[in-house]
Amino acid sequence: MPNAYFLHRFLRQIAAWALVSFFTEIRIIGGENVPRNGPIIVIATHHNMMIDPAILSTMFPYHRILHFWAKASLFANPIADYVLRSAGNIPVDRKAKDRKKLFLGTFDALSHGHAVAVFPEGTSYTEPRIVQVKDGAAWAALEYAKWAREHPDRVMPGAENVRIVTAAIVYTNKTKYRSNAIMEFGPPMSIDPYLEQFMSIEEGAPRSAVKRLTAALEQKLIETTVNAPDWDTLYAARMARDLLWDNEKSINLDEFVIISQTLVDLFSTPDLVPNFTAIRRHLLTYYSLLQSTHLTNSVLSSLPLPETLDPHRTIPLPSRLFTLTLLIRDTLALLVRLPFFLGPLLLHSPAYLFARFGARLAEDEEETQAQNKVVFGLLLLLLIYPAVFFFVWAFLRYTTFGAVIAAAMVVLFAMYHTKLVNANYERAKRLVSAWRILVGVWMPKRWDLSSTVLAQYTVPHVPPENEWVDRSKVKARRATPTPTPSPSEAEQLPPQLPTARKRRRPPTRRLIRHVLRARVEAAKALASLFAQLDKAEGKRVRASAHLARAYGGVVEENTDTGLVDTAEGVEALLEPVAWRSAREVVAFLRQRGARIAALEDRIEGDWAALSSEGDSDAAVGSERDEDVVWVAPGQSELHH
Repeated sequence: MPNAYFLHRFLRQIAAWALVSFFTEIRIIGGENVPRNGPIIVIATHHNMMIDPAILSTMFPYHRILHFWAKASLFANPIADYVLRSAGNIPVDRKAKDRKKLFLGTFDALSHGHAVAVFPEGTSYTEPRIVQVKDGAAWAALEYAKWAREHPDRVMPGAENVRIVTAAIVYTNKTKYRSNAIMEFGPPMSIDPYLEQFMSIEEGAPRSAVKRLTAALEQKLIETTVNAPDWDTLYAARMARDLLWDNEKSINLDEFVIISQTLVDLFSTPDLVPNFTAIRRHLLTYYSLLQSTHLTNSVLSSLPLPETLDPHRTIPLPSRLFTLTLLIRDTLALLVRLPFFLGPLLLHSPAYLFARFGARLAEDEEETQAQNKVVFGLLLLLLIYPAVFFFVWAFLRYTTFGAVIAAAMVVLFAMYHTKLVNANYERAKRLVSAWRILVGVWMPKRWDLSSTVLAQYTVPHVPPENEWVDRSKVKARRATPTPTPSPSEAEQLPPQLPTARKRRRPPTRRLIRHVLRARVEAAKALASLFAQLDKAEGKRVRASAHLARAYGGVVEENTDTGLVDTAEGVEALLEPVAWRSAREVVAFLRQRGARIAALEDRIEGDWAALSSEGDSDAAVGSERDEDVVWVAPGQSELHH
């Protein structure tokens, strides 16, 4: 096995450049948990195709070389064998019935004190939670421990004991350019508690030990990721998070997972408050309309929308012109800055366009879009940068000094672009959104989509199921009861449309008033939820067991937990039922910057939240919806 791993180091550097260009930040948590030396098996979540191994390899502590499993048949050719091994891959003969032969390459890597990386979910997928963790990593760890005891002469000193490290990779938005990624490493796990049972000659003992270890690893991954029982719950929690932290940068990435999971747990609690179904519906409607318009709550919250822009109010011309002048001023300010960014933007525009084309090739595979964006963009940049280099070098007459200058210019140009892209990208999104909203609210209301047509855009799009996911494990988990709507709520629920039907994206201008109205309704509905939880004495919220233990909750340890056999004969993990105090949850969110009080304030731009029929009485503040509990600013009473 080569020691230098030239190809691995080269690919890792290329991947690092690509990831820095795509993500704003990749936050590493728990890096101190990774052993600097000695054999380890790293098991990582796998929800974003090639992006996951790229992040794992480039950001792995101490720059340890990670050895990934690859099919043994790929190593048959001597040249391919050298290339694959130099890239850090190790052969796995999946057809081998003898596990010692199956893991022979793994044993060799571990016996030399190396790190082996495994994605135990078996495939990359998009689901609201971790749905499967396979046994391969557990078998490899226990089989190696047994093999090391039987062949001590083939193991380097200090490499006798293998440990397992979990790596949870979470994305704030895994398909979005300039979003963030978080990778959290758990404490290294010893396999000693499982080894005695694995070494036992009792029939079925090794398999039971493997299942126990796999369940423990799965639980560790669950505790460091965001897991919801269904898509509606996850989407409602996401929308609530965006409303509570309307500035995407204000949420602490170190606590992103526990904040998100707390909100998921909150919206997983059945019959939380009397109007719980209506609150979820308002959040899901707003979330879906944002999906349909490619707007974000963060952008909408940052836009100045004074009442002087209201076309239905009699506003003196100077005041209205002054407001429009501010918008024009901001546009011109961007254009003034544009020349400083225009060169890098034009140079990188082919890569942006090609990356966007790559994402469209995987519209129905969310886990593939970011990979395509990065790969397609990288391919173009690998053509653009050398072309710029040779152009500058030719201009400097192919001198040695000219080559150095050309190379330096390309590097500085790329760094300059990456440094400026965030501010310009956000500013451009705000300005484009502002003009789209202005056009939308000033166009005749008769051009708005009718309620019948609008219905299809108020139901969030759900990703299609991945055929490689073992659905039996999804069904085996402890199910969270779906909130039961009251008769009055059921009448107002939107129609259930087939998710497989592809929706055409309508012109944003025809949805703007609906989006702004949904925003106000969602904020007020969420405010009513927290107002009721604040006043509810002794109210409990469903919680993940690890969060309940961490924040003084209650875990019902006597319930059926652990491994169970499903009807399909597959062993699956059932989690304990746990609870947290509702007031503690509200205080927890406030302490981490949730703007709960601000939800009750009048939202700027509510004048635009009119019904599509033109009923001005449908503006914000109307209490026509009886299923929503509104909390007026400055009032402590709840009004129905």
